[in-house]
Amino acid sequence: MVQPLFSFSPPFIALLVKGLLLKKQLEKIKPPLYFNLISPQSMIRILNNQHPVLDILFFLILTKMKLDSSLRRSSKMHIPVLPKEVIEYLDPKPNENFIDCTIGEGGHTTAILERNKPKGKVLGIEIDPELYQKLKSRMAEIRNSKLETRNRLILVNDSYVNLAETVRKQRFKPVSGILFDLGFSSWHLEESGRGFSFEKVAELCSSPASLRSANEPLDMRYNPENPLTAEKIVNNWSEREIEKILREYGEERFTKRIAREIIQERKIKPIKTTFQLVETIKKSTPIWYHHRRIHPATRTFQALRIAVNDELNNLKKALPQAVEILEKDGRLAVISFHSLEDRIVKNFFKENLKILTKKPIRPSLEEIEINPRSRSAKLRVGQK
Repeated sequence: MVQPLFSFSPPFIALLVKGLLLKKQLEKIKPPLYFNLISPQSMIRILNNQHPVLDILFFLILTKMKLDSSLRRSSKMHIPVLPKEVIEYLDPKPNENFIDCTIGEGGHTTAILERNKPKGKVLGIEIDPELYQKLKSRMAEIRNSKLETRNRLILVNDSYVNLAETVRKQRFKPVSGILFDLGFSSWHLEESGRGFSFEKVAELCSSPASLRSANEPLDMRYNPENPLTAEKIVNNWSEREIEKILREYGEERFTKRIAREIIQERKIKPIKTTFQLVETIKKSTPIWYHHRRIHPATRTFQALRIAVNDELNNLKKALPQAVEILEKDGRLAVISFHSLEDRIVKNFFKENLKILTKKPIRPSLEEIEINPRSRSAKLRVGQK
């Protein structure tokens, strides 16, 4: 008796259905992207394969790997978070003025300028001088497009902690809405070279050459004039101080282990790069912790970044200034990315504003698929 080639168990059938659905989705993609996902050699193998089950299985495995890689590359481009929801709640009208306290690469601001023309203005604040110059060049290009921004966009290189002083200097009023997007930009992760990302180490350490390109100095400053860097913290602060910021700013469960290992490692050799720090974290945490949904270095990098830039204290100082600046019925929108920020925003809104979002607005599954870095975003909006 001839044995069947496959046993069609429920899990296997489910896999086939996924394969068919994925194949159907890919067939809708325009040809250049479709053929970029699959190498010519692999395409020939698929075309030569006459067995439909093998065809689907091979196609599923191959295209899933390639598509995931393609989506990761596309996610490195800057995409503003919750753009539709921000515009819906800020509700910019013609000739109204707005402040973008964290203008970054200008995604939200561009959308606002589309709505508040012909005479409405946006005051855009960016703390990072390098990103500020990049933004100026980009906005110069936009001025030459259909969107007329001449005299409607004012850019300032400063921190939002100085919001009231910036508004006074620019004589910018009245203000109908203010936005804080507390996430750092794709540029900081991919291009700044300041050690914000551990993902580059994880993705690119397959060869010595790629590892060198992924290995960055432990800087983590938004403003290069800030004297404090992540390198100074891990090499100069005491074990107790390091443990404290990992616990309070990172909510890390292995604070003691990581802090102790950092102290031990720096006795042998100063910890100066992202790769060294990632390896130190891995050495100090159990193996099962390395295979969870988030990378084991996530919370440590978050804690160091918050400490270096004093992010939570700056937010606490800026929110009261924003409320003071707003006109009556003006709206304050804040996008946060972790529970520490969100807690500050939530409590402040309760005490000072009429809350327009009973629960924080989260990105849709479609947005997360396009922009994976939006998955932890929460938008809260209040009205003065």
